[in-house]
Amino acid sequence: MALGLDALVDVLKAAGEQTRFRLLALLASGDLTVSDMTEILGQSQPRISRHLKLLAEEDLIERYQEGAWAYFRLRHEGDGATLVRTLLAVSDRNDPVLLRDGERLAAVKRTRSDRAQAYFSRNASEWDELRRLLVSDAAVEDAVLRLVGPNPVDALLDLGTGTGLMLQVLQDRYRHAVGIDASRDMLSVARANLDKAGIVKASVRHGDILNLPLEGQDFDLVIIHQVLHFLDQPELAIGEAARVLRPGGRLLIVDLASHELEYLRDEHAHVRLGFSHQSVVEWLNKAGLDVEEVLDLAADRKNEAALTATVWLARDRRLLIADDKVPAASPEHIA
Repeated sequence: MALGLDALVDVLKAAGEQTRFRLLALLASGDLTVSDMTEILGQSQPRISRHLKLLAEEDLIERYQEGAWAYFRLRHEGDGATLVRTLLAVSDRNDPVLLRDGERLAAVKRTRSDRAQAYFSRNASEWDELRRLLVSDAAVEDAVLRLVGPNPVDALLDLGTGTGLMLQVLQDRYRHAVGIDASRDMLSVARANLDKAGIVKASVRHGDILNLPLEGQDFDLVIIHQVLHFLDQPELAIGEAARVLRPGGRLLIVDLASHELEYLRDEHAHVRLGFSHQSVVEWLNKAGLDVEEVLDLAADRKNEAALTATVWLARDRRLLIADDKVPAASPEHIA
C-alpha cells in the first residue's frame, strides 16, 4: 500500500465521517442494497445514496446492477480499500453504534434467508428427484478439490453458481470470488448460503453466462458446474469462460456424461442429454485451452437410471507458449 499525501487525505476524509464509516463496516460484511442500508441505519434513502456516491468516488466501494436493484460492497482491490480494511480492523466492534448496526444487519440477512428458503422449499421435490440420479455431492466436491489443488487462487469465477455450492466448497482456496447466475431466485439462495457460512470474500451477481458482464483476463480459475446441459450452445459458454481467464488460468467443468433419459428434456428443462469426452475436449481446444485431466464419476448403480458426471480440467495455453518447460497434455493422458 502506497498512497500519496493527497490521496491519503481524500480516503481519510471519505471514511472519516460517522455514517460513511458505518456504511463501510456494513459493506465489509457482504452485498447490500440502498434499501437494506436505509433500514439498518434508519436514515433516508437520498442521504444514504449521497454517502455511497462519495465512497464510490474514492474507489472504496463497488456497485453493480441486478434488475431494478443496485448492490454495493466494499472493494477488494486498491490501496484505498486496503487502508479502509485496516481502519475497520482496529475499530472497536463493541462500540454501541456498531453493535446495533450489526444486529440490524443480522435481521436483514435473516429476512433474506427466509425468502430464499421459501423459494427452495417450493422446488424441493424437483431437486430431490434429480439428486437421486446424480453422483453424490461429496464425490463431486472431493474431485473438484483434488483437481483444483492446494495452491491458493487469487480470483475465482463460478458460472451458473446456483445455490453458491462451489463458492462454499472452495472457500479455503480463493482470495476473492464472483458467482454469476441468470436466476434472481437462485441468487437469493446463494446470498443466504454465503451469509450463513460467513463468507464475505465472495459475491454473486445476475448475468448471462453467454455474455458475461465482466472484462477479459480477470480470473485464475473459472468453474462451470452442472450448467452446460441447460444450454443450446454450450460451446459459447466455454468461449466466454476462456475469454475471462488470465494467461495460464484454468477452467473446470462438471457436467453429465452422455445418457438417454429423454424425460429430462421436458420435465427438467435439460437441452442436452450429457456430453461425450470428445465433444467437450474439442470445444476447449477451440477456445484456446489445453485439457489436463478428464474424470468420470459414477453415481450409485443401485439406481438403474443413475447418471455419470464428468469433470474436465483445462488450462489457458498462453502460459505454455511462454514457457516451453511445461508440456501440453497428450491425448493418451485423457481418461
